[in-house]
Amino acid sequence: MKKVAGWSAEDVSDWLSKEGMPEYIDALRQMDGPSLLRLTEADFKMPPLSLVSSDGGQQMLERLETLQIETHIEAHKNGHANGHTGGLPNGTSKPQRNGILGMKDFRKEMVHIPIPTMEKTRSSFPAEWGKTGIAFVYAVICFVTTTVVISVVHERVPPKEHTPPLPDKFFDMFNRVEWAFSICEINGMLLVGLWLIQWTLLKYRSIIGRRFFFIVGTLYLYRCITMYITTLPVPGMHFKCSPKLLGNWEAQMRRVMKMIAGGGLSITGSHTMCGDYLYSGHTVMLTLTYLFIKEYSPKRFWWYHWFCWTLSAVGIFCILLAHDHYTVDVLVAYFITTRLFWWYHTMANQQSLKETSQSNPFSRVWWYRLFLYFEENVNGMVPRNYQVPSSLRALPWNRGVKYSKLDIQ
Repeated sequence: MKKVAGWSAEDVSDWLSKEGMPEYIDALRQMDGPSLLRLTEADFKMPPLSLVSSDGGQQMLERLETLQIETHIEAHKNGHANGHTGGLPNGTSKPQRNGILGMKDFRKEMVHIPIPTMEKTRSSFPAEWGKTGIAFVYAVICFVTTTVVISVVHERVPPKEHTPPLPDKFFDMFNRVEWAFSICEINGMLLVGLWLIQWTLLKYRSIIGRRFFFIVGTLYLYRCITMYITTLPVPGMHFKCSPKLLGNWEAQMRRVMKMIAGGGLSITGSHTMCGDYLYSGHTVMLTLTYLFIKEYSPKRFWWYHWFCWTLSAVGIFCILLAHDHYTVDVLVAYFITTRLFWWYHTMANQQSLKETSQSNPFSRVWWYRLFLYFEENVNGMVPRNYQVPSSLRALPWNRGVKYSKLDIQ
């Protein structure tokens, strides 16, 4: 391995990427190896380093301390074997007995290696799978509630013969394409599948998972409110809505269970109810999965980001092309999804926004306490690190070298 003293600025950038701290690359792009080792805690209290992370550079300082120790050991391991160097140390005029330095010289040559305390070694990104489970239950409850509300709203949708579709500029410009909504749902399933695969390979999947579950659950909870308080007529005369059950709750529950079993997709034949227009749930999933895929994958995977963006954009366009949602439904869904995603991640990445104060307007949102519960032990930006799940590493085909302890007499 190349010595740190000989590192170039490019070597420093590579080291930052390998250590899972790519956010420092821009701030340290002109720094070489020796300059990197000279960084102190005071440097992280001043721009530009103070603007990179909200933890005051603690993670970076810990890794620098490790790098300094490794560099110190590397520099001394050949020169201090058996207590002497190639020549006589410290100007000693005669060799020491058995090649061992005098106690005075020995103390001068000692290498001080600080042993971190348990508090310091605590992970900045604890798994806390229990919190992830709570976020998952929250998302499931919101999904089920949404389905029940759709069944209730379906009973209030005015007949299309009496209340025709509202005027929509997009519908005036583009004629309906019957198969377009199927393309939308196929794209959505592809994006969800790609995100699930990516999520299982993330090192900090527990933290990222609960962020996804909380955000998607909250978006569908908002959707329950908007479609219940404002029931829009069907967007097109092509809609074939299921008959109204007029208070038959048993039949309504069977309809709800059928919709849940089919994932709420028209392509599976499970979604035959009308009224869930404001705002579009399909747009929520197409937008949110792309945002998470891009946020938690390396920037160098630009081709992967563009592919997922294309799937998302084409899917959203096909919603409108199929005349299955008004344009306002899609615009409101996109606006709410992107803002909630960006607000949540801004709050999660800035330690100062996790403190309740008059100067922190984010602390006034209704879900702030739940946010603190999920994010209180997460310090800084979650690195985009990947690893094979432990369940896969334990499979027989994983031929990694294994070691065992031997008792040697």
